[in-house]
Amino acid sequence: MEDQNNNQLNIELSEEIAEGIYSNLAIITHSQSEFVVDFIKMMPGVPKAKVKSRIVLTPQHAKRLMKALKDNISKFEQTHGAIKDTDMPNALPLNFGGPTAQA
Repeated sequence: MEDQNNNQLNIELSEEIAEGIYSNLAIITHSQSEFVVDFIKMMPGVPKAKVKSRIVLTPQHAKRLMKALKDNISKFEQTHGAIKDTDMPNALPLNFGGPTAQA
């Protein structure tokens, strides 16, 4: 039983962080040692958008996150049906000097 207590992680979630931040665009860039995910909120008819949050991950953690998202999306779709995928217009300048992807 003592070993179980040593393996527990106490995670604190402040009220401000628990509210979350809305994002309807993610831009992903990477280098040899890290992935950077910028979460952005775009508003209709507004030509300027702000990065609301930036997450920096190791490549290994980025891959674990991808697997976890894939697993959770699969479980969601089993319960609620397929998520309709809509195409984003190609009018966004997504190349900031490095390899990029959009999610």
